[in-house]
Amino acid sequence: MGELDKKSAKILVFSTEKISDPAIDMAGLLKLHYPPTVYTIAVPCSSGIKPSWILYAYEKGFDGVFIAADGSDCIYGESCTEKTGNLVAKTHNLMKEKRIEPARLRMAAICSVCSESFVKQMRSFNEYLLKSLHPDG
Repeated sequence: MGELDKKSAKILVFSTEKISDPAIDMAGLLKLHYPPTVYTIAVPCSSGIKPSWILYAYEKGFDGVFIAADGSDCIYGESCTEKTGNLVAKTHNLMKEKRIEPARLRMAAICSVCSESFVKQMRSFNEYLLKSLHPDG
């Protein structure tokens, strides 16, 4: 588990370059506050994320991983949502095998103008991680 201060879990966000990344950038420009320990990695399409990348994040001390998926807006194909959902399900199974709580991986579609939605997701995920991983914290 990552080192936590009293308010922030360490969260890795996989965002998509054309869809969710602009919303995350806009959240910063609008000065919408979310935990300072949220780190983002931009990928072309959320369906291209590998379960091994997610598991590696936990090995490196991240408390949670969030996939800011394209949803139906994906420019790479209509099956993006289904493929991303399948990779999350596969990763949840691998997490169970490694005794990692599957709820530490979340996914939501974040559109290019969904800055407030992204911030709400990060705040909610942060609260969950703090309570579940560090109930005495």
